[in-house]
Amino acid sequence: MLNFNREKYLQVTGGAIGLRGEIERVVDKVYEKGFKNLFLIGSGGAVATFYPFEFMVNSTSTIPAYAEIAAEFILQNHKQLSEESLVILSSLSGTTEETVAAAKYCKERGATTIGLTGEYNKPLADIVDFPLVNFAENDFASDSNQLVLFHLIFRLMHRNGDFPGYESFAAQLETLPEKLIEAKEQFESKAEAFANNYKDEPYHMVVGSGNTWGRAYSYAMCVLEEMQWIKTKSIHAAEFFHGTLELVEEDTSMILLKGEDETRPLMERVEQFADKYTKKLTVLDTKDYSLEGISEEFRKYLSPIVTSTLLQRLSVHLEDKRNHSLEIRRYYRTVAY
Repeated sequence: MLNFNREKYLQVTGGAIGLRGEIERVVDKVYEKGFKNLFLIGSGGAVATFYPFEFMVNSTSTIPAYAEIAAEFILQNHKQLSEESLVILSSLSGTTEETVAAAKYCKERGATTIGLTGEYNKPLADIVDFPLVNFAENDFASDSNQLVLFHLIFRLMHRNGDFPGYESFAAQLETLPEKLIEAKEQFESKAEAFANNYKDEPYHMVVGSGNTWGRAYSYAMCVLEEMQWIKTKSIHAAEFFHGTLELVEEDTSMILLKGEDETRPLMERVEQFADKYTKKLTVLDTKDYSLEGISEEFRKYLSPIVTSTLLQRLSVHLEDKRNHSLEIRRYYRTVAY
């Protein structure tokens, strides 16, 4: 595969899975203290990674869950936040200004805080009660974070009596990195063809729902816009027919992220429409990937990580075909704003 380091990928994802014991100890301590609700707080791609987990908790558990954008959260005076809240924050660098400020804000209000980050001795890890650290760089950070969150969120739901299959689920997660590599390999030719066909495309629509909505949001903003400078709109499938459909023409590029959760019919409706009105339709469907060894009952939860691991291949090929590095920025962390 183009620009893919298998050993590095397995090291990063293996490191995330290797945190299972530590994560379970943290969850046990949290339950000894007790909490009434759950906040998932981040900025940009980090909060986008939380969106599917908010969806999973709210559709699986009785724990009230709120995914919040860090900068808005500290101004909102959210009335559900209290000393009985559990807050999970995420920043790969551990230095994201808004997320660090949100961590301080939550600590000042007595909430219990957990931080997902790539390094110790950085502000986020130093502030939170429980830092969970796995080194990763931008290329594989999404998969790393999601593997940590699968253990953390599902263990929380298990302790709450909402997810009795946790032990089996966690055991199957150990095999997932190899299955994700197989999915990447299966998708590789399609990713290259997409990059060849759309390298000069000026505008994309990226559509998701349920467990894939966060991926649609982050891929549009954090990759196609931030890393490739391509105008892109992320659209929730449930909202597509309330405005955005009017912009679809036969040369409109649409990228649909189809998962396997309860909202799949929403994506199918958009796909049926797109089939009629555009000649530039790309569908990434997690059902196309076997994930051998993963139980059918767990597949819907894994849709976001399967989707993101495939999108990583799109990004690599776009970078190559457009001769536009994924690392270059004009403004982000480059100028004062």
